[in-house]
Amino acid sequence: MTAIPSKLRGLAPVSRGILVIGLAGLLVASIGLYGVAGAANNSVQGAKKEDGYEIDAPTAILIDAKSGSILFEKNADELRAPSSMLKLMTAEVIFDALTQGKIKLDDEYRITANAWRKGGAPSGGSTMFAEINSKVKVDDLLHGALIQSGNDACIALAEGSAGSERDFVEIMGDRARALGLTKSTFGNPTGLPDPNNKMTVRELGMLARHIILTYPEYYKLFNEREFTWNKIRQQNRNPLLTMLEGADGLKTGFTKEGGYGLVGSAVQNGQRLIVVVNGLEDSDDRATEAKKLLEWGFRNFEPRMLFAADQGVGYARVFGGESRSVKLSSPEPINIMVPRSGSEKLIARIVYNGPVRAPIQPGQRIGTLKVWRNNNIALEAPLYAAESIGPGSTTRRAIDGASELVIGLFRSGAEKL
Repeated sequence: MTAIPSKLRGLAPVSRGILVIGLAGLLVASIGLYGVAGAANNSVQGAKKEDGYEIDAPTAILIDAKSGSILFEKNADELRAPSSMLKLMTAEVIFDALTQGKIKLDDEYRITANAWRKGGAPSGGSTMFAEINSKVKVDDLLHGALIQSGNDACIALAEGSAGSERDFVEIMGDRARALGLTKSTFGNPTGLPDPNNKMTVRELGMLARHIILTYPEYYKLFNEREFTWNKIRQQNRNPLLTMLEGADGLKTGFTKEGGYGLVGSAVQNGQRLIVVVNGLEDSDDRATEAKKLLEWGFRNFEPRMLFAADQGVGYARVFGGESRSVKLSSPEPINIMVPRSGSEKLIARIVYNGPVRAPIQPGQRIGTLKVWRNNNIALEAPLYAAESIGPGSTTRRAIDGASELVIGLFRSGAEKL
C-alpha cells in the first residue's frame, strides 16, 4: 500500500483557508475548521462520465468495506422503499441480541397466526413455509429470513424476541440511530409495503458494512446457497452468488413502490467491496448493474494510505488550556481507495465543534477527517486527541473567553449581512 509523502502528514489548522498540495496523481486540500464545517454531502444527480462510470439504476453506491471509502454514488441519499433489503436491519437486531446473550440460536419461537397469515403460505409472498403454531429455532428462522427471504420467519423473530412486531420496530429504529443511520425509518420487520419503510442506498451500504465487520460468524449465512424447511427446498435469492467470483452476500428486494434492489458484497484479491442498487424495473437489470459496478470497482481502484496509525493528522483549537491547540490522530491507519490511473482529486477537512474545552485526555474523540471526491464524501474517519491538555491559567482562560466573545459578535454580524 502506497503512503502519501511526509509533507502531507499533518493538516495544519488553517482558519477558514485552503491549502492545496499536489501529489503524483493525488491532490489534497486541507482545512482545519474552527467550529462546525458547512460543506455539503451531495450525491451525484445522475450518471456522469467524469465520475468514471455510468449506471442505469436510479440510486446506487459502491463502498470499500475495509476503509469505508465511497468509490461511486448516484442519488445515494434519496429515500426509497428498501423492500426485502430491510431484512438486513431485522437481521442486525437479532445478531446484536445473540451477541449480547439476550437470546440463543436454539431458542424456539412460535409461528403465530399473525406471522402465518401475513408472511406464510397464505400471503402469496416470499416465505419459509413454516406451519402455523409450530415452534422454530432462531437459527432456522434466520436461515429462512436471509436465504429464503421468508416474511413469516422475520415476523416470528420479531414477535419472539420483542413480544410484538410494533415493539421490534421500535428496537430497529433505536439500533439504526445507534449505528448512525439517521434517515432510515421502519414500519415492519419484513420490508412488505408500508409508508414508514424508507432507506437510502448509502445507509443500506453502511448497514451491510457493519454486519460484515461486526458479525463475521453470522455473515456466513448470506452465502448459503439453499435451505430446506417443511420439506420445501428454496435457492438463495441473491443472483450475485452464481454470477461473480468472490460474491458471498447479502440481500435482494422488490416491491412495486421500491422497484428491484440488491445489496451485494464480494471479495477479490483480498479486497472486499459492497454494492447497493435500488429502483430498477427488472430483476435481471439489478443483478447485471450490481455485477458491473463491482467489477468496475475491483478493476479500477486500489488502497492508498493517507495516515498511519497514531500519526498526527492535524490540530484542533483549545479553549482555556495550557496549550492553544491539541494534536489529532487515529489509532487505526486511515486508508482510502483511489483510481489505479492516478488521476484523483480529493479534498480533506478536519471537522470538529470547537474550540475544544480543556482539560483534554489522550484518546478523547475530538472530530472527524472528511475526504471529498468531487462533491461527494469519499471517506469519514474519527479523530482523537493524541496528547493531554491541562487547564490553563486564569489569564489564559480570560483571554480565550474574550476572543470567543469577539468572534461570536463577528459571526452574528456576518449572518445579518
